[in-house]
Amino acid sequence: MPKTQNRAVMNWILTFMSFAVFLVVFGGFVRLTRSGLSIVEWNPISGAIPPLNQQAWQAEFSRYQLTPEYQKINNTMTLDQYREIFMIEWFHRIFARIAGFVFVIPFFVFLLNKAIPIKEIGVYLIMGILFVSQAIMGWLMVSSGLVDQPAVSHYLLATHLFLALTLIGFSVWIVLGHYYGFPDYKKNTHLSLTTKIATAGLVILLIQIAYGSFTAGLKAGYISDSWPLMLGKLIPQGLLNQVQPIFLNLIDAPLTVVFIHRWWAFVVLVAAAVIFWLIHKQKYSSDIMNGINFVVILVIIQIFLGILVLYSHVEIAIALLHQANAIALFMSMVYVLNRLYASDRMTST
Repeated sequence: MPKTQNRAVMNWILTFMSFAVFLVVFGGFVRLTRSGLSIVEWNPISGAIPPLNQQAWQAEFSRYQLTPEYQKINNTMTLDQYREIFMIEWFHRIFARIAGFVFVIPFFVFLLNKAIPIKEIGVYLIMGILFVSQAIMGWLMVSSGLVDQPAVSHYLLATHLFLALTLIGFSVWIVLGHYYGFPDYKKNTHLSLTTKIATAGLVILLIQIAYGSFTAGLKAGYISDSWPLMLGKLIPQGLLNQVQPIFLNLIDAPLTVVFIHRWWAFVVLVAAAVIFWLIHKQKYSSDIMNGINFVVILVIIQIFLGILVLYSHVEIAIALLHQANAIALFMSMVYVLNRLYASDRMTST
C-alpha cells in the first residue's frame, strides 16, 4: 500500500470508482433490457463510433440476425427496435472507454508531477489491471451468448461482476488511506475478534452477491413472484434433482439458485446484527459505529427491495435499485473493515 497522502489523488480515485459503480449498475440495465448481445463484435477503437447511415445499420442488424438470441427470441424484431438495444449497449461500452481515460490521463499526470511516487506506482497499476481484466471478461461473457444459447454464462457474469467489485473495494481502501492516512504495514497487527467476524461477514455478503449474479444470469428471478412461498411452497420440490451430479444443483439449477439467494439474505442480516452488537458492546469509535449502523440499514433495505423485485416480476427500476444498494452495502462493509483494521493497528504493539 502507498504511504503518500494526497487529496487530489484521492479525488481522482473517487471519480474513477464512481464510473466503475455506474458501469456495474448500467450493466444491470443492459442485461434487463436484453441489450448486451446486440453488438456482436468487440472493436475497442472503431467500435467507439456507432453506425452513421442506413447501410451501416443494416450491416450491424444482419450480423445480429445470425445470433441465437435473434433466431430463438427476437426473430420478429425490426431494424428500429434493434437500434434501441444497440444504442443501450453502445452507451455501456462508450462509458467504459471514458472510464479508461478517467483512469489513464490523471495517472500519468500524477506520476509526472510526483504526486504518485515511483515506488508506490504498483498499487495504482493493480487498479488499472483490474479495470482492463474486467473489460476483457465482459467481452468473454458476451461472446458466450453468441454461440449456441441466447444467454451469457452465469459463471462469466459472476466473474465479470466480482472483478468490478474487487476494483471498487480496492479503490475504497485506497481512498480511505488517502483520507485517514496509510498505516505502517511493517508493524505486526493482532486482529481483534470483531475484525475477524466482520471479515467473515464480508465473505457471507459476497456469497449472497454471487448468488445474485447467478440468479440474474440464469434468469431465475422470474421463476416465482411470491414470497415467502415459492411456487406455492416454503421449500419447493426438486431443489436437488434438477441436474446431475447433485452438487451442481447448488450453482446450475435456476430453482435451487434463486431459493438459496432468497434465504441467504437472512444469513447476511444475522451476520450484520452480530457485528453490530460486537462493535457497540465494545464501544468502538463513532466512525466505526456509524459505519455498521449504515450496514444494518442497507441490509434491511436490500431484503425489502429483493422482495419487491419478486412481487414486481423483476421490474427494471426496482431491480436496478436492488443492485445499486448491494454495491453500497459492499462498499460500506469494506469501510467498516478498514476502520476496524486501523483500530487494531493502533492497539497492536
